[in-house]
Amino acid sequence: MDLVNPVVRRWLAAAEEDPDGFWARAAEELHWFRRWDRVFEPEFPSFRWFVGGETNLSYGALDRHVAAGRGGHAALVYANERGERRTLTWAQLLHEVERAAAALRGLGIRRGDRIALYLPTCPEAIILMLAAVRIGAVHLVVFAGFGAGALSSRVVASGARAIFTADVTWRKGQEIRLKEIVDEALALDRGAVEHVVVIQRDRAAPPWTGARDVAWPEFLALAGGRSGAAVPVEANEPAFILATSGTTARPKLAVHVHGGYAVHVHAMGRWCFGLRPSDVWWSTSDIGWIVGHSYIVYAPLLTGCTTVAYEGALDYPGPETVWRLVEELRVTGLFTSPTAVRLLMRYGDRPAQGFDHRSLERVVCAGEVLNPPAWDWLQNVVLGGKVPVLDHMWQTETGGPVFGNPYGIAMLPIKPGSAGLPLPGIEAAVVSPQEGRPVAPGEKGVMVLTRPFPGLTPSLWGEPERYAADYWQRVPGVYFTGDSASVDEDGYVFFAGRADEILKIAGHKLGTIEVETALLTHPAVAEAGVTGRPDPVRGEVITAFVALRQGRAPSPALRRELFEAVRRELGPVAVMGEVSFVRALPKTRSGKIMRRVLRAVILDQDPGDLTTIEDEGSVDEARRAWAELRAELAAGEGGEEGAAPR
Repeated sequence: MDLVNPVVRRWLAAAEEDPDGFWARAAEELHWFRRWDRVFEPEFPSFRWFVGGETNLSYGALDRHVAAGRGGHAALVYANERGERRTLTWAQLLHEVERAAAALRGLGIRRGDRIALYLPTCPEAIILMLAAVRIGAVHLVVFAGFGAGALSSRVVASGARAIFTADVTWRKGQEIRLKEIVDEALALDRGAVEHVVVIQRDRAAPPWTGARDVAWPEFLALAGGRSGAAVPVEANEPAFILATSGTTARPKLAVHVHGGYAVHVHAMGRWCFGLRPSDVWWSTSDIGWIVGHSYIVYAPLLTGCTTVAYEGALDYPGPETVWRLVEELRVTGLFTSPTAVRLLMRYGDRPAQGFDHRSLERVVCAGEVLNPPAWDWLQNVVLGGKVPVLDHMWQTETGGPVFGNPYGIAMLPIKPGSAGLPLPGIEAAVVSPQEGRPVAPGEKGVMVLTRPFPGLTPSLWGEPERYAADYWQRVPGVYFTGDSASVDEDGYVFFAGRADEILKIAGHKLGTIEVETALLTHPAVAEAGVTGRPDPVRGEVITAFVALRQGRAPSPALRRELFEAVRRELGPVAVMGEVSFVRALPKTRSGKIMRRVLRAVILDQDPGDLTTIEDEGSVDEARRAWAELRAELAAGEGGEEGAAPR
């Protein structure tokens, strides 16, 4: 029996038979000052979409809705962990963006110039993003939690002429002094920065540097007598650049453009998430990540729905925060990460009880694989099986979803652990990494994209050679995602982890995700990260680092139970070397487990670039747990026979 709805089959076939016509129809749903001359123009390894067309992301996200009579409807709802709320209608948001756009012109920012935003997820940050693209400038948002080194390298690489920051943000009740970090970053290398614009949120005055620093009210005053109107830009002009999350290597500055990016995120918002103007949409991400760009800011506003922007930790002041906000704002669509789901799962299902989430129609997840135990807990325990929880997959470089369950077209049966199908307009294949040949159903290989689509980054900022080498030359002629995957007999895609993190045990290949999912089947486990340890007999054995749920404690008996859980789920091929218990796993600030750091820990190597890590203490925690385990093993408490570390 074919699990794919005939309507979805028809969409897939239409995209495959006439890709240009398919994407042209999607583009026609948006505003264009001038229609394109050609839909697609390859310039290998790059490409251009909607060539000759003129548009503007900001105009499409704001002006057309006000012109359609929706000025009095809520466009943006801001909330934070301190209980503060602010709502801007479409007319109010447009007014603020026009004022900021005029002020940017007053500051001397021109078309093509870059500005950097080192701000939390707050209205001013979103206003500045929209204002920058409105005048044809290019924004770079740097996550407001990175240290001075990471901020400096990104700002210098972008050539930004101005940095916009705040004096302070808050996370879990703690102040993070942003202005001081900016000062430290500029002391390392000022680059092309001429001005630092500071939004003061605290009573205490931040440190100040003469004529370089500009207070927010003074910046806005520069708007006087200047236009805040949107400028038409050619579809392939850059709108923003954004660093990749950097789980495995030096971050890259991906470029996204006005035309193709807008078409892709708007279309996938409709097709994959069912986004519509009546939605109250909450993406729990941060604007420092691509999810924040695409599904806090641009796609919801292009669609015309109300978007929620939240500043702070999802479990502060308590783990009920998410469910309280869903009830208060009557959220209809929730976009969160598997890491956030596993975080909430640590607290159990009680925090969600007593809150009304009947407004919620669907939950979508992306960032890492949503392991089946975490999916089951959220959909069937917390939401009572009444709200679909849908995993999907994409990357900073793709702009928006590429694999998913096409909820907005016709929802397909959910296969826990699967990211769904290649979505309409996406041509993909799983191939062998050496020969580039397609693999059989169920066989692991590397996922590649065989044809560009409008949301795919056409370049890396200032690094054309790296763009070609990293994406188009690993497997010649196709886009290399870097992810290991398999496709089942129904066409569903299962991602197994990064291709360079696949475990090779006695000639068998296991994905890190598969082992971590097996560990999560044990009710004591909240999160798990695994890596391979060299073994002279098997090539590699599995080393696992496990964080436990509240109320559970490490013990030799629990360690044995986890060994048994992995063997039960994956069979004897999954040879466990050891399990270490940790308080927290090393993760990027976007929530992705940094397995290369775990491998460095067990091999006693330098973990390399840690500028993207959420908590540097997690590395020390992993080292401590590993050292304690080695001491236990030396005393006779070991792993599977023949798998003890050497």
